[in-house]
Amino acid sequence: MKILLFGSTGQVGWELQRSLAPLGHVIALQRQMLQDGLCGDVSDLSALEQTICKLRPDVIVNAAAHTAVDQAEGEHALARRLNAEAPEVMAQLTKHWGTLLVHYSTDYVFDGSGTTARTETDITAPLSVYGHTKLDGEQRIQASGCRHLIFRTSWVYAARGDNFAKTMLHLAKEREALSVINDQWGAPTGADLIADVTAHAIRHVRTHEHNLGVYHLAAEGVTTWHAYASYVIAQAKNLRPELDWKVQAIAAVPSTAFPTRAQRPLNSRLNTEKLRTAMKLHLPEWQQGVQRMLCENLQD
Repeated sequence: MKILLFGSTGQVGWELQRSLAPLGHVIALQRQMLQDGLCGDVSDLSALEQTICKLRPDVIVNAAAHTAVDQAEGEHALARRLNAEAPEVMAQLTKHWGTLLVHYSTDYVFDGSGTTARTETDITAPLSVYGHTKLDGEQRIQASGCRHLIFRTSWVYAARGDNFAKTMLHLAKEREALSVINDQWGAPTGADLIADVTAHAIRHVRTHEHNLGVYHLAAEGVTTWHAYASYVIAQAKNLRPELDWKVQAIAAVPSTAFPTRAQRPLNSRLNTEKLRTAMKLHLPEWQQGVQRMLCENLQD
């Protein structure tokens, strides 16, 4: 099996290079132009089409996206190209050849109202340019009629690169008091979990074609950013008590305390029952992945 991976240097893309390797030959393209006319920059739609046509992969996994939520508010055209137009190019070509397209979306396609976990069939109503363009990408893929798996994820982190937990650890060594939002709810979800589920799903749908479609993919459980930060710092202090931890208090504050250019959904809960049932999977509690990430990042 030949697997073409876009966005290979991002948090999820980096883990996908590992998880997809046992399935076949993975061609992991970066944004820079490569030799032999291959291009990993999905913003160049013409080069993107030429690259796919030249490689004719059995599976395309698209982990590339415009994910700078606030920045997207002033870069609507670029966000639309990366999050909607590029996936549409991939979808049209995969439809022509019968290739499988795997794509990632987000809880930002919902308005974040209420307190229940959203299902795949719930009404979408994005609040931001990022959310609108990611939903547009979903809809273009579905409209193409191609074979697809779309995974909506939330609160993604990884041991590699920057993330919320690392920011909290850094601040915990610098400040005695922190303030963290407590009215946004979701589940921190590791890039490694997303990548592993992706590999399993690709293998699964080869013999279960009826399980193609849209799925919610997140770790089990729910928390707030404040509770998440409190857990991270408490665990870090237990793991490395000898480090110079200055933080003494973590105040819980509303989202209005930290105004942002793009509006965030307050409710990012995703119902994963469809994924767990169709793919016969167990999704671990969010604390399990965060604990593992902390152990990796707090090593000497």
